[in-house]
Amino acid sequence: MRRALTALLCLVALPAFAEGLGPAGILSGKNKQDLPPITLSAGMPLADAPLTLKSGTYYEIEITADGSAELGLVGPEFFRAIWIDEIVIEGLEIRPLGLDSVEFDEAGTMEIGFLAIKPGRYTLHVPGSTGDLMRLEVTIE
Repeated sequence: MRRALTALLCLVALPAFAEGLGPAGILSGKNKQDLPPITLSAGMPLADAPLTLKSGTYYEIEITADGSAELGLVGPEFFRAIWIDEIVIEGLEIRPLGLDSVEFDEAGTMEIGFLAIKPGRYTLHVPGSTGDLMRLEVTIE
């Protein structure tokens, strides 16, 4: 029984080694990418360009609010297409089971570390906004 379990665990780990990611697999440093930051500011664009992510890659993104208004970022479909490892706010680490939106009542920065999983096209937007300025298109390939 022990030998069968060991063989099964080796088979599960093979794809990670095959990609050259090492024993930590998809959570290894070799599989991590930093994304351009998102900025929440009244009347300003969220980002310079849409984001294109690769399924199976670990990403970190900073979301910063300048305090010009109480602003949030909503994207339940996107947040359900990723696995959130952690959210870091002023050195405090939060490990949520899921997320629907975030909101900033004042200026500050949060960093979200996540694994892109489900391919598709998603939108992050400021609630109540109507123009494209306060929207960010995200594609997971």
